[in-house]
Amino acid sequence: MADAADDRLRLLIERIERLEEEKKGIGDDIKDVYSEAKSAGYDAKIMRQIVRLRKMKPDDRREMEMVLDTYKAALGIG
Repeated sequence: MADAADDRLRLLIERIERLEEEKKGIGDDIKDVYSEAKSAGYDAKIMRQIVRLRKMKPDDRREMEMVLDTYKAALGIG
């Protein structure tokens, strides 16, 4: 019984390791796309912000923008 549990554990660990390697590869691919965008004249920092905003739910985005506007007003910005 312990052998089956040991095998299962080993398989799970190996699977995690493969996925971590794939994740690293995808991260490298994303960096390459941002580099390509930068060389085409786009601002990679702003693109990252846009990607982050697009991931958000509309209500969460509106709430964040309202809080940001409140903070900016309190600090006399913009």
